[in-house]
Amino acid sequence: MTFCCTLFAAGSGDNGVGKRIRTIVIDAGHGGKDPGAVGKIAKEKDLALAIALKVGHYVEENMKDVSVIYTRKSDVAVDLWKRAEIANEAEADLFISIHVNAHTRTSARGTLTLVLGQHRSDENFDVAVRENSVILLEEDYKTIYEGFNPESTESYIMFSLMQKTYFKQSIEFGAFVQKQFKERAQRRDFGVREQGLLVLAQTSMPGVLIETGFISNAEEEKYLMTEYGQDVIASAIYRGFREYKEEIDRRSNFSSVVREESVIEKAPGVEVQPAVLPANQVVFSIQIASSKNKISTDPSSFKGQKEVMVVQDGRWFKYIVGQEVSYRKALDRCLVVKDDFPDAFVVALKNGKLIPLNDAIIEINR
Repeated sequence: MTFCCTLFAAGSGDNGVGKRIRTIVIDAGHGGKDPGAVGKIAKEKDLALAIALKVGHYVEENMKDVSVIYTRKSDVAVDLWKRAEIANEAEADLFISIHVNAHTRTSARGTLTLVLGQHRSDENFDVAVRENSVILLEEDYKTIYEGFNPESTESYIMFSLMQKTYFKQSIEFGAFVQKQFKERAQRRDFGVREQGLLVLAQTSMPGVLIETGFISNAEEEKYLMTEYGQDVIASAIYRGFREYKEEIDRRSNFSSVVREESVIEKAPGVEVQPAVLPANQVVFSIQIASSKNKISTDPSSFKGQKEVMVVQDGRWFKYIVGQEVSYRKALDRCLVVKDDFPDAFVVALKNGKLIPLNDAIIEINR
């Protein structure tokens, strides 16, 4: 296995719209010869494992339809690439890596959720260096990670170039967790931030790294060492996951909830809802989602968007909004739609069928 191949494979799948949560991987950070951050009494590896096991227990006890896989359940060392491989081979729907923070300023306290991205401050860079430096303990790390240097800013440029297929879902899950930390656990909320983290870079699914508190803060260290503190933190993560799963499952809405009578066939293998598309007229719409399963076009499924149409293109259902005969007007509308759907883009249709955008532009300019 090489670092480069797995890195850029991450995020190459579909966007997960319409896919229910069936399998999650819970990753207790560090372990074995890698203690992680060290406080006056405790070690990060032990606190992370205790909280991870509690999170998994809550899920297993209360969500029988979710399979929980752990990267470790004891004090053993697991290479970063191996943690990602476990998640990828399981075809997991979510990756949750649990850690404990540290800072030279002992007064620092609070919780933070990190998603894969480009760090934007020196302080965030310090976190990336600390979490990624565990590769230095791995055998033959220079070959496995193809020269990646966790202490070099140049090595992190690649994160800004990576595909962000799962970025939005990761942010969404992180927001649910941080909400629970703030409202239920009464912990200081540092929000959700981007970070260049190898363990997230190599997973092919939405994923986050959760910093559950600061081991360098004496008060938080003692809190995280208690059964009560671990229960509260684990419960907050579980509740955040439960909210996220409910939201994802709500969107998935299998075919049975779609009103079949609202769909008419336009051609073999192609379906479109009757939105009275002009015959033989090229029109431009904005695609906001795609799924291998049908999703209800009710506004509640698409952030209030009304008159969402669905076009079947092979095995995929494409969800579009708007009809414009002007390509320029479609572009303008797309910019507005991107506020809710950042990955939205303009598509062209004729007689209810998707056609190449270039062909459509040529036709309207004849």
